[in-house]
Amino acid sequence: MPTLHIAIVGGGAAGLFAAITAKHYYPDTDVCIFEKNNKLLAKVAITGGGRCNLTNSFADIADLSNAYPRGHKLIKRLFNTFDYDDVYQWFEDHGVPLVTQEDNCVFPQSQDSQSIIDCLISTARQLGVKFRLGCTITSIEQTPDGKLCITSTCGQASATQKQHYDRVAVTTGGSPQMKGLEFLSPVVRKLESPVASLFTLTINDRRLQSMMGTVVNPVTVSIPSTKFKAEGPLLITHWGVSGPAVLKLSSYAARFLHDADYHSTLAVNWINRTHHHEVEQEFYMFIASNANKMAGNLHPFNLTSRLWTYILEKCGCPADRRMGELGKKMINKLIDTLTNDQYAIAGKGKFKDEFVTCGGVALGELNLNTLESKHCTHLFFAGEVTDVDGITGGFNLQAAWTMGYVVGMNIGKA
Repeated sequence: MPTLHIAIVGGGAAGLFAAITAKHYYPDTDVCIFEKNNKLLAKVAITGGGRCNLTNSFADIADLSNAYPRGHKLIKRLFNTFDYDDVYQWFEDHGVPLVTQEDNCVFPQSQDSQSIIDCLISTARQLGVKFRLGCTITSIEQTPDGKLCITSTCGQASATQKQHYDRVAVTTGGSPQMKGLEFLSPVVRKLESPVASLFTLTINDRRLQSMMGTVVNPVTVSIPSTKFKAEGPLLITHWGVSGPAVLKLSSYAARFLHDADYHSTLAVNWINRTHHHEVEQEFYMFIASNANKMAGNLHPFNLTSRLWTYILEKCGCPADRRMGELGKKMINKLIDTLTNDQYAIAGKGKFKDEFVTCGGVALGELNLNTLESKHCTHLFFAGEVTDVDGITGGFNLQAAWTMGYVVGMNIGKA
């Protein structure tokens, strides 16, 4: 039987895992990874602050839609084949001990992404996976005999080459612009417009920015008059707000904020309490218990002194005012600011820190069991090149491992 030639386009997490899995299941195949950069796994190297948050225990995820704003139904289906427990076991079996933090994020015990990179590359090499670095794929087309023709430019000379493969998996990752997906136009009928996800928010409020460096945990952040809401730590920065709560919100509301040109309203519930009556009752009891004490010397709802002082100043309440002297109007103003403090969103964070995009190959294009194209046989897709993306916390890499595994398992089938 002639050797089956497989090309993996993209040397990131999904691509490496697809290649490794393909060689594991089909050792007689010829597998080659094409990567446009001169390094493999560049994004893995910097994720989790260089420590590589490679998955999540999913202990706090009641519904996968909370972790995957787009593609949760697909991920749920694929988890039946290869889920987060399987990922954990795979890396441990391949010599990378892992540790799960209190926030359910999973890291290598070394706290160094290089452990993950070395493991994947060495495993791929041991299995005989080939690598072609510095190669940009400019087109993929299907020939009349069913093979897939890849056009690429490689090296400094950028010489154009055409090569034919029996199977191709596209694992190029997310693209910030539709232009980055144009090479798929001959073989893909529907592409969802790429839109930034997981970004910080710019808020031009000097009083808030004066609190930069402050972390408040937990808070609830939301966009009023929409369904978009997220909880978790919030970090105040010199340009606005960041932190897991904001990043999650940006993921949930990615398309909404894009369509609004990143101008909207952010509501912050500083005390993460939703029942207004209970908050009101507790605050009145707190006032009664501290009637003769000055407002600035107290810490209601376990707020830090710095945040409470900020709330008082924003509401125009003197710090030396005794709690028992607060009028109903001021009390209501304080409660409203604590639970529904609104700010004008002036844009995305100033830095190009979007780590994830939503959009890409529409899921309707794919066989949801194998990730093979419905319209172009022997062509597969995995990772962020598809319209699947997750919130911060290891969920995007988990999707890459799962999808890469499923592709690798199916790509060599007759």
